[in-house]
Amino acid sequence: MDFAIVLVAAGASTRMGFSKLWADLDGQPLLAHAIAIAEAAHPSELIVVVSRDRLAEATALAPRACVVPGGARRRDSVAAGLAASNAPWLAIHDAARALAPPELFARGLHAAQATGAAVPTIPLKDTIKRVADARVVATPPRAEHVVVQTPQVFRRDLLERALALSDADVTDEAALVEQLGVSVAVFAGDERAFKVTTPLDFALARTLLSR
Repeated sequence: MDFAIVLVAAGASTRMGFSKLWADLDGQPLLAHAIAIAEAAHPSELIVVVSRDRLAEATALAPRACVVPGGARRRDSVAAGLAASNAPWLAIHDAARALAPPELFARGLHAAQATGAAVPTIPLKDTIKRVADARVVATPPRAEHVVVQTPQVFRRDLLERALALSDADVTDEAALVEQLGVSVAVFAGDERAFKVTTPLDFALARTLLSR
């Protein structure tokens, strides 16, 4: 099946305190590991979206990919990746999830056939609380909630419509597709697809690679 992987790598890494995608991990930038995983999934197109000042470096890391500049917001970067692709299906993947197994992409494409959209999920391990004004206001049932990862897979026309529907920024594209009234399918995620967000995450990624 023809599909593109849009690797979103234009973030500022504000929570990390340094440019995590360009930090060394086992002799290569974290982004290089994400690119290798994306290539191993054998997409018909690979689009790498980076900040404008990293275009040359990203092109050197992924000479077979289409490297494009991202925008100020996540949705702007996704839109830039979408515009650079002609594929009928797109898998939007956070480059910070650089250890995600390549088979997740095939799993997502299969799941997305039912409705045109699918996201990977893993069960919650901890109890969650809803809080306001530094107080607990509710304890939602854990079984009804999941952690959502990437790659998130969409039929092209749905993603285009979702981005055109609203200019609101979101943390994932599925939230925009949901506003179309589309039922988003879920499929089994993988704990290795965790997002490298903090220095502790970076240390965990280094440990997993060393093994």
